[in-house]
Amino acid sequence: MPELVLYHKPGCPYCIKVIDFLEKKGVKIPWKNITESAEIMEELISLSGKKQVPCLMIDGKAMLESDDIIKWIDEHYPTD
Repeated sequence: MPELVLYHKPGCPYCIKVIDFLEKKGVKIPWKNITESAEIMEELISLSGKKQVPCLMIDGKAMLESDDIIKWIDEHYPTD
């Protein structure tokens, strides 16, 4: 499986949408809250070129739109 990290911000409705979907599917991936530290925010900007969340990093490549993230997770983590 690819290396995944989800950058998120508490209270962001698009982040909540993605997180709710992950929990519903039972998919567990590392999350990084961009409000926890300046380093995490800088890491996100360095990797994706933007401050936009949610951002799913897939093997070091950024996916930024919540609907695209959900679609990718759904395709790569099918429900039994």
